[in-house]
Parts: sequence; C-alpha cells; structure tokens
Amino acid sequence: MIALDTNVWVRYVTNDEPDQAKRALAVLAEAEEIFVAKTTILELEWVLRAAYELPATAIIRAFRHILGLPNVQVEMPDQLEKAIDFYEKGLDFADAMHLASSPEGVSFYTFDTAFIKRARSLKAPVKAL
Repeated sequence: MIALDTNVWVRYVTNDEPDQAKRALAVLAEAEEIFVAKTTILELEWVLRAAYELPATAIIRAFRHILGLPNVQVEMPDQLEKAIDFYEKGLDFADAMHLASSPEGVSFYTFDTAFIKRARSLKAPVKAL
C-alpha cells in the first residue's frame, strides 16, 4: 500500500503540470492499493477551491471519482461520504468534515452563526455556544 501527498492528487485532478500529471496517473494505475487520509481530502478541497477557484460541484465530482477508483482506500469512508453529502448541500467542506467526524448523537457547538444556519436546514445537531 502507498499513500499520496495532496500535490499528487492536485496534479491528477487538474492536469495543470502535464509531466507531473502523467506521473500521478502512472502511479495510480500501477499501485495495488492507495491509502487516502481524511486530511489529504481536506487539504485537496482547500487547494482546489482557493488556488484553482473550482466550484463545489467540480470538487465533489473529483472526490467521487477518487472514491470510486478500485485501488483507493479512504480513511473513514462513511464519514467522508457524509461530509461530501453535507458539502453538496451547502456546508463549507471543513465544517462538513468536522460534523461528519463527530459520533452519532453528539451535539456540535460553534460560534459560527452561518454554519449553524446552514446546518439547521440539514437538521444537523449544530448549536450556538
């Protein structure tokens, strides 16, 4: 099993550096198993949104593609799927990851009123502190 740094996934998704993208594609094709940490996905979203200005729909499409690769094993896949679902429904991705990573039945407290408002529409247990 191998793990790939976020920058390898960025090259794979964006193909902005053709030589590196080609090498990323080769390692993805050759590796038997590839581990992807939640932190890698979190950083990937930030890079794609902040540096590449990709819309959430394109980022979600990239995430679903990565999750669908037969040799990819994602850390806590159920939590990640839940976070992607929350993100698709309007939460910021970092907030979605925090909320999805919380155990079932746990109330999530924050000072972030925008997060609270968006979470309420999803019936997520986010409360003001």
